[in-house]
Amino acid sequence: MAGVPEVALDFPRAWVEFVDPDDPGQRLRCDLTWLCSRWSCIFGSGCKGIYASRPNDGCCTLGAHFSDRDDESRVAAIVAELTPADWQFHGVGAKRKHWVEKDPEGVRKTAVHDGACIFLNRPGFAGGAGCSLHGWALRNDRHPLETKPDVCWQLPVRRLYRSVELTDGTSYTEITITEYDRRGWGEGGHDLDWYCSGNTEAHRAATPVFESYGPELVEMIGQPAYDLLAEHCRVHLAARLPLTLHPADAHPAD
Repeated sequence: MAGVPEVALDFPRAWVEFVDPDDPGQRLRCDLTWLCSRWSCIFGSGCKGIYASRPNDGCCTLGAHFSDRDDESRVAAIVAELTPADWQFHGVGAKRKHWVEKDPEGVRKTAVHDGACIFLNRPGFAGGAGCSLHGWALRNDRHPLETKPDVCWQLPVRRLYRSVELTDGTSYTEITITEYDRRGWGEGGHDLDWYCSGNTEAHRAATPVFESYGPELVEMIGQPAYDLLAEHCRVHLAARLPLTLHPADAHPAD
């Protein structure tokens, strides 16, 4: 990654933990360093793509795995609304559900066509480059989280679950909200030629992630938990503790 303005993966972070106001059996563990950072998606305005050979793909080269049947069904309902004017590969994918394929482990995902996700409109397409599901949402007064696979609208926010056993025999579910850094992609994440979450080029937003990703966070943890999280984020930002600021914010690219 020589010459790429990307910060190291491991650095001090600030976290906050609190009980989910909607469910006493759940606790939220949230990464304040990430949620208060100035990251934003720069697809089409500086994004180099995860592979140097395909700079116009963004992170859409590999297609997206569905989280469950409901996720796939929700996307299917939107696919039925897409027209050839919305979707460059409508003629390829719309019939007989050719927009779905299975990975080597048999997990269902969006199909790869011509080197990238079948829903990715390429540069020069009259309907506009970028995700056809995202574009359709914006043109139809919908939020992209309603139209795209879960992993696509959540990225690069990562939600993790684990069961925590306490010494008194009680337990709770811990929900972690943090940065989906290279390691979230598995071993192959280290081989990506470019990645945005820790890249200074993508940390120039006017608003912090907890605000710009407000609808996504509400969908992931619920409105009451989000309201409490947002207050913790504001307190953290007001403190301006240098050690727990995201380093990609502190060192903008030349």
